[in-house]
Amino acid sequence: MGVFVFLPLVLPLSAWPVARLAETRLHPRTATRLLTAVAVVMAVCSTLCLALLMVVGTAQLPGNPLPDGWSDPQVRAAVPYDGIAGRAAIPALTLVAVACARTLLGHRRVTRRARRALAALPGRTVAVLPDSTPYAYALPGGRGRIVVTTALLAGLDPAERRALFAHERAHLTARHHRQLLAAHLAARANPFLRPLRTAVVYTAERWADEEAARTVGDRRTVARAIGRAALLSAGTPAPTLAALAATGPVPRRVAALLAPAPVARTWPPAFTSVGLAAWGAAAGALVSAMSSANSAVTLFLLLRATASL
Repeated sequence: MGVFVFLPLVLPLSAWPVARLAETRLHPRTATRLLTAVAVVMAVCSTLCLALLMVVGTAQLPGNPLPDGWSDPQVRAAVPYDGIAGRAAIPALTLVAVACARTLLGHRRVTRRARRALAALPGRTVAVLPDSTPYAYALPGGRGRIVVTTALLAGLDPAERRALFAHERAHLTARHHRQLLAAHLAARANPFLRPLRTAVVYTAERWADEEAARTVGDRRTVARAIGRAALLSAGTPAPTLAALAATGPVPRRVAALLAPAPVARTWPPAFTSVGLAAWGAAAGALVSAMSSANSAVTLFLLLRATASL
């Protein structure tokens, strides 16, 4: 395996410029799907890399529950600095497990709490709360539900309200909560993936913006609704689902809506800056996956051979 076993830990660094290009140049739908897939693949590969390092690096420690054959020199020679890497991998894996578990449990707890709080309200698809705090968000689960307060509705005109509901409905239809949760978990597994998480939050909002503009038929109305909602809710803490209800950089979203609609291209041409970024992201994810798979298979064969001796 050699130094290639460490590649999945650092390859997410190569995705930073890709995230920047994708969120500004690709269609938001394509960018969201691409960046989410890249983030998940790289997070899984880096976690597998840590597990491999822990197995090889700690097999020779006294009192470990691993088979004695796993501490043979030929196994340890497969990983450079196996002792140091193995000891460092233990707390790293622990942190990854704790962080991902807290994210999942927190998401589930907040979602269930919101559903219980809204269960008695009329309307299966829309819940209007008599609240003086202006906010709105899409609550996933089942057919989903749009939650909005009377304070926010009072500050929007009828056309802007239609844009608001179209935006939140687009989140539910495209199930953006799954992609956002996947990006958050990936960033918990590997901190180098945080720029991809930020980019996915933005592109998911832009995706919903474009769907709302298509539904309403007026990009300026959607831009005005976003800007006015942001001004009304400025300084207001997100009531629930803080990570999933993030609005992204509002000025950039408004500027994008005032510009011509992006071309809904599934995959950009290869010989462009955006195409090179997309192919670079795919290549980085592929190299990370292949490196992890090669290390895993090699280690499995080594451990199987030593265990049978």
